[in-house]
Amino acid sequence: MQQALKEAVKAQKIFEIPVGAVIVKNNKIIGRGFNKCITLSDPTAHAEIIALRKSAKKLNNYRLIDCSLYVTIEPCPMCAGALVNARIKKIIFGACNVKAGACKSVFKITNNKKLNHQIEATLGKAKHVNIECANLINFFLKEKRQYKK
Repeated sequence: MQQALKEAVKAQKIFEIPVGAVIVKNNKIIGRGFNKCITLSDPTAHAEIIALRKSAKKLNNYRLIDCSLYVTIEPCPMCAGALVNARIKKIIFGACNVKAGACKSVFKITNNKKLNHQIEATLGKAKHVNIECANLINFFLKEKRQYKK
C-alpha cells in the first residue's frame, strides 16, 4: 500500500485527484499508476486503469490471473468492471469511497455472482495507512473546494 500511496502523491503534485494503484504478481509489482484524467484529457485515466494497462502489457496478456491490486481508495464502477474483466484475484483498498465505491460502499460489482468472475475485495488492515489514504484525498478535495470559492 505504501507504493500505491507514493503513486497517489505523484497525482497530487500535478493537481490530479490523488489516487494511486499498484498491481502485484508473485510479490513483485508489475504495474503502477496514478490518476491522469485531467492531464491526458481522458475520463478513463484512473490509477487502476493505468496500472491494468501497464500490467497487461508487461505480462503480454489481458488476463491478470493471480494478481492483486493495491489502491488508495475503493475503485469506482468503471474500474471495478475493468478489474473483473482482467480477472484480478484480490483488491486491497486503503479508504472507502462513500460516493462511488464499487466493491463494498455503494455498489458490489467485484463480488456480484451474476458476473463471470468475482474478486475478493477488502479494506486494508493497517489502520494508520487507511487514515493516510483517506486524509490524502479528503484534504485534496477540501482544498479544491476552497479554491473554487
